[in-house]
Amino acid sequence: MPGSVPALAGLPRYTRWDAVPTGLCTKTQLAQQDPPLKPGSLPVGQVLYHGNSYAPVYDVAAAVPKRRTSPAQRAALDRARLLQCECRRCGVREEGPLGKGRFCNPCRHAMTMWEQHDQAQLLARELVADRAAALLVVDVEPNSLPTAQVVAVVSVLDRRLLYAAQAGEHGTPERDLVLDRLDGLLAHRRVVGEPNYMGPIRRSPSALLHLPNSRPVTSGRDPLHPWAAHASTANPSVADIWASWYAYTDQPSSTYSCIPEYGAAVPWQRSLDVADDAQSMADLLHRIADGTEPVWEQAAWTLDGHGKPKQPQERGREAPVGEGN
Repeated sequence: MPGSVPALAGLPRYTRWDAVPTGLCTKTQLAQQDPPLKPGSLPVGQVLYHGNSYAPVYDVAAAVPKRRTSPAQRAALDRARLLQCECRRCGVREEGPLGKGRFCNPCRHAMTMWEQHDQAQLLARELVADRAAALLVVDVEPNSLPTAQVVAVVSVLDRRLLYAAQAGEHGTPERDLVLDRLDGLLAHRRVVGEPNYMGPIRRSPSALLHLPNSRPVTSGRDPLHPWAAHASTANPSVADIWASWYAYTDQPSSTYSCIPEYGAAVPWQRSLDVADDAQSMADLLHRIADGTEPVWEQAAWTLDGHGKPKQPQERGREAPVGEGN
């Protein structure tokens, strides 16, 4: 409702209800007549109400009978009101209207989790079909693994090793050569970060640029080294893609997919051979793209008893709901 209804130009204005001439009524007053009426002509005046709004008034003599609702129309309206309280996915009936989309909370939760799962597969399919997509794996944190300090780049499409080298110490010519090589190799490639949760110590491309805990690394793409984007959708990580696919949540009501707590099994490895690690992660992306990678046994859409939610193009039809992965 607007804060006020302005006056109509060229019509008489009445500032009090008792000043309105007999035979003039508003739409609401006409509808309250027996039988109900509706305006049969343009308004002939307007009356002030609520101090700042004007309601048009109409000539009762020109009013016409308001069409009554037929039994069939009333039945349809009653059915529509009932449907507003009925989930279109599982059929459960709530006490009040379910609002936009007409889904109950459990179904809305399951569908949200499914959509994240589905988007993860779409992203994996884009990556495995992209000839330029590359997976970058680094291990440069001091004492993370004995004699590691290595960087490797693998093609996502065919799991082919594109580059592998000792990372070198921070600030040394060896490290500068590695950065220059990565800048050239990854300049026109879509870079996928390795899982940002590998175990007791994290490994990420930004570690090549900054000493551990030297200063906070801002989100977004580095203007000099875009492949080292930190906490950004510019360079997705295998862990984020897998988490959305796996659909684990640490809270029953949460719709945020996350990596299971430390100690749980994850489908990638952390070893001294970072090139082999990268190839295993590329294999994981292929399994997600193919739909063969398992999901969490308690994924929301597998527990609610209705399988995969209807896809957007199906939601206007009474098509049967398919089974989830």
